Amino acid sequence: METKHVVAAVILHGGKVFATQRGYGEFKDKWEFPGGKIEPGETPEEALAREIREELDTEIEVGDLIDTIETDYPEFHLSMGCYFCTVKSGKLTLLEHEDARWLDVEHLYDVDWLPADRRLLPLIEEKL
Repeated sequence: METKHVVAAVILHGGKVFATQRGYGEFKDKWEFPGGKIEPGETPEEALAREIREELDTEIEVGDLIDTIETDYPEFHLSMGCYFCTVKSGKLTLLEHEDARWLDVEHLYDVDWLPADRRLLPLIEEKL
């Protein structure tokens, strides 16, 4: 089974976390932490900064690795490095996603998360 290596930004601000809703593909309408594939020659941190620039027109500060989530989907295995991040500049403009929300700890489970992203929620709760 093919393994996809990706990174995800858990963007924190004011006791809330930024979540995005996919507007395309097999998992359209599911919620996730923004990010994407690591390109050849990139570090995970470089890939994450690039993906957020491309998807949200925003510069982020990539912080600590939270965890690497390993999840099997029907067609592939996902290895997702998840990092706490903060916004350096920009307004988190949705260029690829359908919707976005800032979620506090009381509303963290209110959206329909992708399975891999849902596994991160207990670790994020500790930070909010």
